[in-house]
Amino acid sequence: MARPGEGGVDLGTYYPRIVDGELDVLCDELPAVAVEGPRAVGKTETALRRAATVYRLDDGAELDIARADPARLADGRPPILIDEWQRLPVSWDVVRRAVDADPRTPRFLLTGSAAPAELPTHTGAGRIVTVRMRPLALAERGVSDPTVSLGELLQGSRPRVEGASGLGLADYAAEITGSGFPAVRGRSARAVRTYLEGYIDRIAERHVHEQGRAVRSRAALRRWMAAYAAATSTAATFELIRDAASPGEADKPTKATTIAYRAALEGLWIIEDVPAWLPTRNRLRRLASAPVHQLADPALAARLLELNADGLLDGQDGGRAVPRDGSLLGALFQSLVTQSVRVYAQANEAKVFHLRTHGGEHEVDLIVQGVDGRIVAVEVKLAAAVSDGDVRHLRWLAERIGPEMADAAVITTGREAYRRRDGVAVIPAGLLTA
Repeated sequence: MARPGEGGVDLGTYYPRIVDGELDVLCDELPAVAVEGPRAVGKTETALRRAATVYRLDDGAELDIARADPARLADGRPPILIDEWQRLPVSWDVVRRAVDADPRTPRFLLTGSAAPAELPTHTGAGRIVTVRMRPLALAERGVSDPTVSLGELLQGSRPRVEGASGLGLADYAAEITGSGFPAVRGRSARAVRTYLEGYIDRIAERHVHEQGRAVRSRAALRRWMAAYAAATSTAATFELIRDAASPGEADKPTKATTIAYRAALEGLWIIEDVPAWLPTRNRLRRLASAPVHQLADPALAARLLELNADGLLDGQDGGRAVPRDGSLLGALFQSLVTQSVRVYAQANEAKVFHLRTHGGEHEVDLIVQGVDGRIVAVEVKLAAAVSDGDVRHLRWLAERIGPEMADAAVITTGREAYRRRDGVAVIPAGLLTA
């Protein structure tokens, strides 16, 4: 069952990942690290580069042997990789017990693409740390040369912001629909569409059921996914999403049904909403608590709505009636930026939120909160130029939280990075990195 992770394993083309630096540190110092995220984001390829012994639980024969003798998963030369551990939830407990016996030696890597249908008997808290892996961020795709560091913005020193991007609006539309899944980078538009169609079909027809969740109508699940995709970058209620999934139908899915859809997709890490920022240390009041909806990759949203880059540039919206401010292209551009900023924030041990007041008078698209509690406030604009009106919410927030704001930025589709006279950084999306 055990296979050497070096010599004979074809690792193929590998896109260096920002999360590699995080794993380099954690895998050298901690006894067990679990890398989790949606299928096809590159977890296995990344883990194989660190493994000396590999157990592939997506292989039927290896899974059968592991079921017969789970303790064997702790045998072998470390680091030991248990790939797709959720297929045998007891493997989590095997690792936990091995760590209890030897908490000092780095030994285990686990990868998982879904929450297991049967939960382990113990959470693993204090024994197994979890690292999230996402589709390729813009800075990882090789489409530009980033010059602005989110980590430096978080330090609060207001670093110089400069650089030129070769990307324009059409390029960002192509990146939205071209996907951050490594397997399709560099493929034709048709190949990418076919890949994403198959990915979505497998979610609806197979992966949800592998989690032990009963979905009576796969077609209804797919319609709900398309409606959720139309709600990208909004805080639309689940009633609005349900209505968009079943327009004109009197017999709409029940709340329990739509909750089950959401739970299933969260368990597969396909949904990754942006939570509301609800600080306790400052005087902000009357903040809304609803999350902003996001799929793991905006390309999934575009495919669910059957839109290509040209359709987005033409202003098409996929025909789903979900209220939003601005175009669907703007919403998916915000999704692309959000997905990338999450990658950069994680590298800096920061968390990502959004801010909205109850009445909607003030909104900030992204709040990146560092380990010291200070924030970088980010607005995302589908525009090349930034006006005073585009920064009014950033100014409002700065007036209220003062030194807690380390920096403020507007992420754009423009070409040049610079600081405005009021200190707000203007950063083309392709120039931002960790």
